[in-house]
Amino acid sequence: MNKCFERLHNGIIKENPTLVLMLGMCPTLAVTTSAINGLGMGLTTTVVLALSNMIIAALRNIIPDKIRIPAFIVIIASFVTMMQLLLQAYIPSLYKSLGIYIPLIVVNCIILGRAEAYAYKNPVLPSFFDGLGMGLGFTIALTLIGLLREFLGGCAVFGHELSLFTPIAIFRMAPGAFFVLALLTAIQNQVKIAGEKKGKDVSKIQSGCGADCLNCASTDCADKVATVGIDKEEA
Repeated sequence: MNKCFERLHNGIIKENPTLVLMLGMCPTLAVTTSAINGLGMGLTTTVVLALSNMIIAALRNIIPDKIRIPAFIVIIASFVTMMQLLLQAYIPSLYKSLGIYIPLIVVNCIILGRAEAYAYKNPVLPSFFDGLGMGLGFTIALTLIGLLREFLGGCAVFGHELSLFTPIAIFRMAPGAFFVLALLTAIQNQVKIAGEKKGKDVSKIQSGCGADCLNCASTDCADKVATVGIDKEEA
């Protein structure tokens, strides 16, 4: 269970796909005009991530290496179709707001990346929690961006108008997503700088460092990747 909690922490904090790894920028910038949209897209992606990771991990010794990417896409597309039909049936307003970005979850680099880097090389339970952690990290980031854009651009929170100030319309427009993302990144940089001044080890903030970084030149990471490969052969 410690490994499962480590995967949750990894996806939410250490390797947050949006705020640290800067992945999935298309839906991040396009659908976060409100907190509800961000939350809806994040949770939909979380379900697809967790379930597809689980199935891919379960079939990792059956899927031929040469056709693994098409196999991943078929599995992911199946879950995306299910989620699309469920949203269309039970939450039509959210389905209409997210539009084309729901089917585009199939080719989201976060989902394909976790399938290739982690689920295809690890057991079912850790892979499920890896997808869950990455999905929750993605959800938190999208909801936060949507919340800030909705508040600054419409003086509202989750659709409830506050009438505290005159809205800054640009934050509800396309450039507003870049401004808010830059603001959150600047805050993260400030936390890192403050930590360095206090002598804390903040080297992993915004580094994307993890046991599954396949292209890392670090000796430690190379050893971990080799170990993962050995474990897979033994499974």
